Amino acid sequence: MIEFQQTAAAIYLAAGIFSLLGLALPAPWLGRLGVRLLALGAGVQGIAFASLHRMSPVPDLTDLLYTVSFSAWAAVLSLLLLMWRLRISGLTAAVGPLAFLAVFLPSLGGVPIADSGAPLLEGAVPHAHTLLSSAGLGLLGIAGLAGVFYLAEHRHLKSKRLVGRRLALPSLEALDKVDTAALVVGFPLLTLGLITGSAWLHASSGEFWVWTPHAIWTLVGWGIYATMAFARFGGGQSARQAAASSVGGFVFLFFAVVGVELLK
Repeated sequence: MIEFQQTAAAIYLAAGIFSLLGLALPAPWLGRLGVRLLALGAGVQGIAFASLHRMSPVPDLTDLLYTVSFSAWAAVLSLLLLMWRLRISGLTAAVGPLAFLAVFLPSLGGVPIADSGAPLLEGAVPHAHTLLSSAGLGLLGIAGLAGVFYLAEHRHLKSKRLVGRRLALPSLEALDKVDTAALVVGFPLLTLGLITGSAWLHASSGEFWVWTPHAIWTLVGWGIYATMAFARFGGGQSARQAAASSVGGFVFLFFAVVGVELLK
């Protein structure tokens, strides 16, 4: 399993490098190669997850770094699906190296999630919570990344210095569509992650909520995204404002889910 993880990490890194070269030269064929490598890395990582049960002892999917690794996998798969309809292959230049870090670190050893106030419960509920939350985190990460690219491209276009452009970034329209699609799918998944987390806690301790730092920060992060969704779809928020919100929202959410645990 570790060998598959490390192989997937290496492929992700190569995908990012080739895609970055494709943007910088520019050389579209390098970008296409980067996308193919990204898909190959996702396939190898899928094999790694499928072979978890062969490890002794079987690792707990609620380990923090496995959660991050699955989030990266969900982000990669989501990006590949979006590429079917949108010309956003340039995002591979950023997703590749980030996926490399997220997949390579778990191969060095897991970091348990901090105590939630209840004992671990075996069965489908903890895994459903982990998988739904991780998938939501991955998709919202794609939204945040699209926001970064959107703001960079928007600033470049507004600067009126179009001569000597160094990176062939995706169009503003395509990036805005990625941001919107990732929010539409990622926020409900994050919500389902919170609901199954509450069910997990109730099944193991009889309580639906405990006021631990992890729970508090995650709830605030969910509230931020609920506000973002309302502003985006009901408040007439501009694409640029939505991009900035996606960046800030994901930074906060990532700290709520990962940073708070690492500081403990």
